[in-house]
Amino acid sequence: MEKLNGIHPNKQVMSFTFMMFLSRVWSEPIHYSVSEETEGGAFVAHLTKDLGLGTGELAARSAQVVFDDDKQYLLLDPQTGDLFLREKLDREELCGPADPCVLHFQVFLEMPVQFFQGELWVQDINDHSPMFPAEEVLLKIPENSQPGTVFPLKLAEDLDVGSNGLQKYTISPNSHFHVLTRNHSEGKKFPDLVQDKPLDREEQAEYSLTLTALDGGSPPRSGTVRVQILIMDVNDNAPEFVHTPYKVQVLENCSLNSPIFSVLARDMDAGNFGSVSYGLFQPSDEIEQTFSMNAVTGEIQLQKKLDFEKIKSYHVEIEATDGGGLSGKGTVVIEVVDVNDNAPELTITSLSSSIPENASETIVSIFKIRDRDSGDNGKTTCSIPDNLPFILKQTFKNFYTLVTEGPLDRETRAEYNITITVTDLGTPRLKTQHEGPFPARLLDVSGAGTLAHSYQYEVCLSGDSGTGEFKFLKPLFPNLVGLDTGSETRENPNCRNSFVIS
Repeated sequence: MEKLNGIHPNKQVMSFTFMMFLSRVWSEPIHYSVSEETEGGAFVAHLTKDLGLGTGELAARSAQVVFDDDKQYLLLDPQTGDLFLREKLDREELCGPADPCVLHFQVFLEMPVQFFQGELWVQDINDHSPMFPAEEVLLKIPENSQPGTVFPLKLAEDLDVGSNGLQKYTISPNSHFHVLTRNHSEGKKFPDLVQDKPLDREEQAEYSLTLTALDGGSPPRSGTVRVQILIMDVNDNAPEFVHTPYKVQVLENCSLNSPIFSVLARDMDAGNFGSVSYGLFQPSDEIEQTFSMNAVTGEIQLQKKLDFEKIKSYHVEIEATDGGGLSGKGTVVIEVVDVNDNAPELTITSLSSSIPENASETIVSIFKIRDRDSGDNGKTTCSIPDNLPFILKQTFKNFYTLVTEGPLDRETRAEYNITITVTDLGTPRLKTQHEGPFPARLLDVSGAGTLAHSYQYEVCLSGDSGTGEFKFLKPLFPNLVGLDTGSETRENPNCRNSFVIS
């Protein structure tokens, strides 16, 4: 929603849609599929045929395609009923590691109101190669290490998913080591270097190997890293964390630089071989920006604000290394606890241009409500003042319609105060209230009005019956101004028609 200069930031404007109300919902979603990186303008489907509608019906019923995230990925030609791709899509940008990548949308029709659910599946292509975080890995192994010992190596990252993602690791031929591909519980694949024969530092002090990561594309893509192995004098014990995985809960409004958790690793060796230093093990960019770890104490601190609505938990891999180069790995699972920090939002979907004063049960507006919080913090109630001849109806999921209870009589009463209030059930409760009073004027049955902006305004019929004069008075929502503000206002003490949604 655009902001205009000089407008109070707590005002919003909404215009009303008026039509006879009939709502139907198509229960089974329609499915469409496109490959990522397909050029914009590409044909996707013939929507008229898929919905079983007649030629020209989409245009006649003001069809709209509305995606759940309010972005427009498809373009609809209402005359032909054809759906086209609006622009080139990047599956990794849209969905990250999630597979499948599904974008949900609704097709909304008017006269009568009707909803069709749809899904746009974005198919992955093999456009990324596996990449290691560094060009070289240095591994220190004590000479008394026994055959069968496993040395975890840093994994490669492949942004593609499914068969196009990383599948396995190989290592250059040698007589002392081979590599195993280990599947992590989160779906990642880690390379483990396995020792095959006893080591003798005096015979060979170092090894230089090439580790290769391969994906499953056709043809496959690969990435490599050099593994430099130094054979060290005896250091019998590697550090071990006392408890792993660690689990901790943190409020999303936790202050920066606050200590979150402290870990402890023990090494049974003495002297330099028994001293332990701590660090994050191969952290992602997000984890490295969000957390820091004290190398001496093992304390993890917060260095970036948390946001439960964006990331609900972090799996932080940690490492303890002793003075001889041996290391032990652990995991800290940090769960972000939601706080009620998002007020409900209201988005106008359909608006009307006029209302006859003698129409019965006429749609004033269709709008959508959402709250970005979760649980009770994300549940909302929607209400209007109790003393008005209007009611709210929950139409579909989080869509509502504001309709008249029956015919209105301009000669009996030409002004109404309308306020829509959306409140969540969190603690403390947050609400979005489109502040009233806002006098609403009716249009005489012989008149006609024109809306100056597609948002809710105070509207009022003025003049004698039959003049057709339809004027805006005040904006109902923040940030926008109506055309005229010369109207007396009154208070709205009570609300009704309350609904709760998750």
